[in-house]
Amino acid sequence: MATTINLLPWRAELREQRKKEFFAITGGFAGMGVLVFLVWVMALNSLIEYQEARNGKLKSEIATLDKRIAEVDELKKQKAEMVDRMKIIRDLQGTRPAIVHIFDDLVKKQPDGLFYTKIEKKDKQLVINGTAESNNRVSSLMNAFKNSDWFEDPNLKKVEANASAGEQGTNFNLSVNVVPMKQKNDGEKK
Repeated sequence: MATTINLLPWRAELREQRKKEFFAITGGFAGMGVLVFLVWVMALNSLIEYQEARNGKLKSEIATLDKRIAEVDELKKQKAEMVDRMKIIRDLQGTRPAIVHIFDDLVKKQPDGLFYTKIEKKDKQLVINGTAESNNRVSSLMNAFKNSDWFEDPNLKKVEANASAGEQGTNFNLSVNVVPMKQKNDGEKK
């Protein structure tokens, strides 16, 4: 009698064992993959949190510096205003004697029969309105301004008849430039 050996169950068992080993290895690798993925996600979240913390610190420092810059800008503005005020005060103090001389010279140069009705200062120029008994008086005033140390470039803008000031009476409007104090001082030094 010949004995026959059936190898099918052994092969089926081996196949089952290999199948179990394959799934175990695949499961192990999948578990390791999930573990690596979780570690990677945690590390990435940690880096994001760290960067957000750094960004938050930078934003707070930037806000602090912006406040300081605003304070510095305000101080610069105040300094500029103070410098402007000091310049105005210095200019006023420097021109105080000149104003006295200008008014004095206006009175000295005024010929008889001529009256000032309005004197207005615009920058470095005086605009003078007045009444004169004749055109000769206005002409004398302009010549006096030409020969003055305090005035230059007289310019007659308007002359019109005024019967209430006399037979040859006129109203006039003229402008004359005031010699700046610096030029005046330079002229006196020479």
